[in-house]
Amino acid sequence: MGVEASRAVVRLARLPLDIAAEGVGQLTGLLGRALHGRPAGPADPLPPDSGIPVLLVHGLADGASVVPPLERELRGDGVGPFIQVACNAFGPDIRTAARSLGDQVEPACAHGTGRAAIVIGYSLGGLIARYYVQRLGGDAYVPLVITLATPHGGTATALLAPAHPLLRQLRPGSELLTELAEPAPGCHTRFVAFYSDLDEAVIPAARGRIDHPDLKARNVLVPGVGHLTLPLHRPVIAEIRALLAAAQVTFAVCPPDSGSP
Repeated sequence: MGVEASRAVVRLARLPLDIAAEGVGQLTGLLGRALHGRPAGPADPLPPDSGIPVLLVHGLADGASVVPPLERELRGDGVGPFIQVACNAFGPDIRTAARSLGDQVEPACAHGTGRAAIVIGYSLGGLIARYYVQRLGGDAYVPLVITLATPHGGTATALLAPAHPLLRQLRPGSELLTELAEPAPGCHTRFVAFYSDLDEAVIPAARGRIDHPDLKARNVLVPGVGHLTLPLHRPVIAEIRALLAAAQVTFAVCPPDSGSP
């Protein structure tokens, strides 16, 4: 067993027993329970005078424990509406989930103010959002992507996961991650990536960063919190609220491809 895989086993052993009992295969990212949320389908209609839509993309294992509480914390101050994205995370692969995200972003923009939408992705959801804006032209609609505990560089825990096609894409050096490392000089989207030095699912911690020469990314280290804790950590919520408030002013009247900061 390699060094990174050994570290993954040690980190997994530290998880609470009620989570660890679900098995190693369910803990990779935390990779295991099917995505909980609405069935796949078009986004719900939005009021025509809404602000900038904020789409929240689930991870694999958060269910009702992460994204819905995060949405409740972020509501208010004229931000939103908030939409929980109905990607089928255990579908064929991340590319398919990214296309599904696009199917929901564009109608949300059409019903919101201007042409912009913000996407917040937790864990795997961050990679889905990144692929959409970086490889599928989603940067024309999404000026800001916020990722939380996302394995942008893959994770050693994926080496312990079952051989599902989607889980293989989270292994360091996978074909999908190699594609995301390719040049992306025309991507207009700005990224903010929150990552932790104690993330049980993203190993090593630096793989939670976006280190790409063509992407406008700010990486925010959140020390001492775990994979499930990071999205609901009070300082993280406060910073996300500030980012959304700033985006409401910056992008409500400017299309995302107009060169706005």
